[in-house]
Amino acid sequence: MIDDARDPEPMEHRCHWHPDRPTLISCSSCGTPICPDCAREAAVGLKCPDCAGGPRPGSVGGRARRLDLGMRTGGAPLTAGIIALCVAVAIVELAQGVTISGANAGIAVDLGLYGPFVADGQWYRIITSAFVHAGLIHLLFNMIVLWWLGGALERYAGTMRFGAIYVASIVWGAAGALLLAPDALTVGASGGIYGLMAALLVLERQQGIALLGSSVGVFLLLNLAITFVIPGISIGGHLGGLLGGFLAALALSALGRGHMAYGRLAPAVVAAMAGVLVGGFALAVVVA
Repeated sequence: MIDDARDPEPMEHRCHWHPDRPTLISCSSCGTPICPDCAREAAVGLKCPDCAGGPRPGSVGGRARRLDLGMRTGGAPLTAGIIALCVAVAIVELAQGVTISGANAGIAVDLGLYGPFVADGQWYRIITSAFVHAGLIHLLFNMIVLWWLGGALERYAGTMRFGAIYVASIVWGAAGALLLAPDALTVGASGGIYGLMAALLVLERQQGIALLGSSVGVFLLLNLAITFVIPGISIGGHLGGLLGGFLAALALSALGRGHMAYGRLAPAVVAAMAGVLVGGFALAVVVA
């Protein structure tokens, strides 16, 4: 019988977020294996992206949240509500005789974004224009993308944070549309959707988490190309929404020092988020 005094080889662990990367690092809170790119410096040791930001081990916020991209409304009530409201407005549009591919009358004129009307004090159009669409084709495309992006972000970050990002994106999208084309009637949820893309991209870059299963960057670049190639699309609305979502994500993550989804909503974070909203609204009113 031979007594082998050599130490057994250590068990190889792989990063939870990057399974192709062997690692010897684990989260000091939950023990999840993490690679150097996913490790977040904490007061004591290193933490994984899910635990960075303060949730205590064992709490609901501290457990890793698994993304469910199934077509369900559970976990994304605000996304489902926004879609339902947009569909309801579209039904009213159809009843008013709006065609399948355009909106130039009725509720679209009553609620759409139009610089002279905003300048006259109809500030509500900055928000309401995001719930009106230029026909069924426009509605269908936007609602599919909104469900895909918004549902993923809301289930991961929570309804309140998702709502803050979406509203900021709508407001900044309106500001961008009014800045570049104040005399054009602008409608649609595209500004909010572009803001969601920006927020998801920030989450990927800061925390190494791709909620959509792959990077949202390629999808964003493709849509930006469509924005500049196809006539009739609000370039300002898309770029403004993109900026609004980016700023909101930075505010909620305390400029990258915290976790956009799990970080504590400290007074400074709330103030920064309020600044993003007020700044976008003020810009929209000024440039109208």
